[in-house]
Amino acid sequence: MPTPFWSACAGLVLAAAVAMPALADGLKDDIAPTGKLRVAIAISPAGGAFWSTKTEAGYAGVPVDLGKAMAAQLGVPVEYVVHQNSGQITDAAGKNTWDVTWLPKDPERETRMMFGPIYEVADATYIVKAGSNVTNFATLDQPGIKVAAVNATTTMRGAVAHLKNAKVTGYQTYDEIFGLLKGGEIDAFALSRDQLNKMAQKIPGARVLDETFKKTVTAVAVPLGHQQALTFVAKFMNEAVTNGTLRRAYDANGLKDAPIRTE
Repeated sequence: MPTPFWSACAGLVLAAAVAMPALADGLKDDIAPTGKLRVAIAISPAGGAFWSTKTEAGYAGVPVDLGKAMAAQLGVPVEYVVHQNSGQITDAAGKNTWDVTWLPKDPERETRMMFGPIYEVADATYIVKAGSNVTNFATLDQPGIKVAAVNATTTMRGAVAHLKNAKVTGYQTYDEIFGLLKGGEIDAFALSRDQLNKMAQKIPGARVLDETFKKTVTAVAVPLGHQQALTFVAKFMNEAVTNGTLRRAYDANGLKDAPIRTE
């Protein structure tokens, strides 16, 4: 006949066995309520630690790889929810169309989603068209100068705040702005320096300015109200930095020489 002590131990073991699946189910209900982890990504040939690209096999990019690894840890399938830019991801934050994303963080976005750890810090600047007389920020910020940015993004808001005289116009896609710059229809494009350096290689005569007008930080995020999901994704990202998951995602997506910058 079991003693009261061993009966109590058996009860604790049974309670733990019941509680653990319940906790796991609670997390899945919060972060993957559809049974899939819906990862919001933005498609562009710009590359880098935020943008993803369309491939013959599906999608590629740092957020794509991180989303796949996160879904595997949760034990659910991954589904990529495609947008044209980070502004569209932000606009969808309250519409229950995505569960997790990785995108540039700023105070406006913090009112619409909750952010975890930063994993990239980038310098934002401008590329100017071939043949331009613009050599620095002072000569760029003049009446009549046309500056483009990806619409409703952190970089666009930074450029609008930075430039007092030049006109900043938002466009939906990187591709559209690339075509305008290559054709000489705009004077400059605001984006992160690493992406603009790659762009300069594709547009003969285009130049990236030396100065920096903003530091852009990129982080994991979940929609407002999903505190259990935020705790999980924050832990996931901290571990991704230490266990090499983030480094492998960088290396697999053309960023072998890019350092991981968490602050």
